[in-house]
Amino acid sequence: MTRRIALVLLTLTVVLLTVAAVPLGLSITQREHVSFRDKTQAATRVIASSAEEYLSDGLPPDAMRADLDAAQRAGDCAAVYDKSGQLVATTACTAAQSPEARDLAAETLSGREPDPPDSEGRLLAAEPVGDFRQPAGSVVLARSTAPLDTRIAVTWAWIALIGAGGVIAAALVSLRLARWVGRPLTTLDTAAQRLGEGELGERADVQGGPPEVRRLAATFNTMAARTEALIHGHQAVVADVSHQLRTPLAALRLRLDLLAAAPEGTAPELLASAQEEVARLSRLVDGLLAVARAEHAVPRPVAVRVDEVVRDRVTVWEPLALERGVRLTARCQAPGPVSLGAGDLEQVMDNLLANALDAVTGGGAVMIECLQRPDTVQVRVADNGPGMSAEAKTAAFRRFGNPQARGSGLGLAIVHRLLTADGGGIRLEDTPGGGLTVVLELPLWRGRKDAREGRSKPASGSAGSP
Repeated sequence: MTRRIALVLLTLTVVLLTVAAVPLGLSITQREHVSFRDKTQAATRVIASSAEEYLSDGLPPDAMRADLDAAQRAGDCAAVYDKSGQLVATTACTAAQSPEARDLAAETLSGREPDPPDSEGRLLAAEPVGDFRQPAGSVVLARSTAPLDTRIAVTWAWIALIGAGGVIAAALVSLRLARWVGRPLTTLDTAAQRLGEGELGERADVQGGPPEVRRLAATFNTMAARTEALIHGHQAVVADVSHQLRTPLAALRLRLDLLAAAPEGTAPELLASAQEEVARLSRLVDGLLAVARAEHAVPRPVAVRVDEVVRDRVTVWEPLALERGVRLTARCQAPGPVSLGAGDLEQVMDNLLANALDAVTGGGAVMIECLQRPDTVQVRVADNGPGMSAEAKTAAFRRFGNPQARGSGLGLAIVHRLLTADGGGIRLEDTPGGGLTVVLELPLWRGRKDAREGRSKPASGSAGSP
C-alpha cells in the first residue's frame, strides 16, 4: 500500500509539473524571440535614420558612419544600400552582405515588407531608408542569435532544475505521507492476524497515522478487549461448570453403583439419594440457563408494583418458611412503580428468599422492607443467619463465587445480572446483630405518566402498565 500511494502521488506531481512547466517554457521562449527581433529591428531603424540624411538629404555620412561603428562595437553586422541596390557603407563584418542579406535589401527596396530569415546563427533585419513606398536605399543588419540561444537554454535549464527539485520534493513528501498512512494500517493488519491466531492480548498502535486510522485502531482495540473478555469469561464458565458438575455427577455415579450392588432393604434409601443428586444437577443447569438468559437478553421495561410482587412472593414462600420454623415478614407500603423487565422482580425475589431460607436455621427470621427514594425504590431483604465474610461478599455476584453456598452458587449472580440489565443495583450489607442484608436499588418508572399517576393505577399481577 505504501508503494502504491507514493507512486500515485509522484505520478500526479510529475503530470502537474509537466503541464505547468512546459507551457511556461514555451511562452518564455516565444517572448524572448519576439523581444530579440524587436530590438534588432529597432537597431536597424537607428542606422536607417542616419542613412536617410546622407542618401536623401545629401548631408555628410558622419552620422551614418558613427551608427555603423556603434553597431560593430555591439557585435552586429550592418550594410547600407542605395536605391539601385549598390553597397554604400558597411561594417567590417560582412555578414550583412551575404546573398540572403542582398535579397532582403532588394525586397525592401521594392516596397514589400519581408520576413527576415536566419542566416548562419544570425538574425537578419532590413529597414527602408526614407519613404517606404519610394525608399532612397535600404539598411540590412545581421545580429548573432548566440545570446538569445544562451538565455533560452538558461531558462529551460532553470525550469528543468525547478521541476526536478519539485519531483524530488514530491517523492519525499509522498513517501512520507504514504508511510504515515500505510504503516498504521500494516500494524493494524498484523495485530488482526495475531488476534486471529489466538494472541488475545494483541493490540494495535493508536498513536500514529491519520485520525480515521487512529479511530479504526481504537475501535479494533475495543473489539479485541471485548473478545478477550468474552473468551476468558466463557473459559471461566466452562471451568466453573465443569468443577461444579463434577461433584454431583461423582456422587450420582457412586449412588448408582451402590444401588446396583445393594441389598434389597437399602435400595429405597440409595434411590432417594440418587434422586437428590439428579435434582441438584437440574438446579445447576437451570441456574446456568437463567444466568445466560440474563446476560444476553435485552429487557423491555414495564411498570412493576413492588408491593404487589413482594406480597405475592411472601405468600408463595411462607409455607416453606413455616415448615422450617423461620418467621417471614414484609413491610412494603405501595412504593413505585419501578421500571423492570417483565417477571424479573419475581425471579429476583425468589432467588433472594431461597438463599435466605437456606441460610437461616429454625427460629430465625427473614424480613423484607421497601423504602421510597427520590429516584429509586430500595428493597431490603435481611436475615439473621450466619452472614458472609468480606471476601465472600466481593465474589458473591460471580458464578459460583461463594464456595460456602449451600445451593448452586448461582442465585446472587442471577439477581445481579437481572438488576444491572434493568438499570438497577444490588449490594450486600451486614444485618445488625448478625446475618446478611441484600439491598436492591430499583429505578422508578419514567414512562408516559409520572410515578404519582402510576401509583393511582395499579398493575395486574406483578408487571403491567401504570
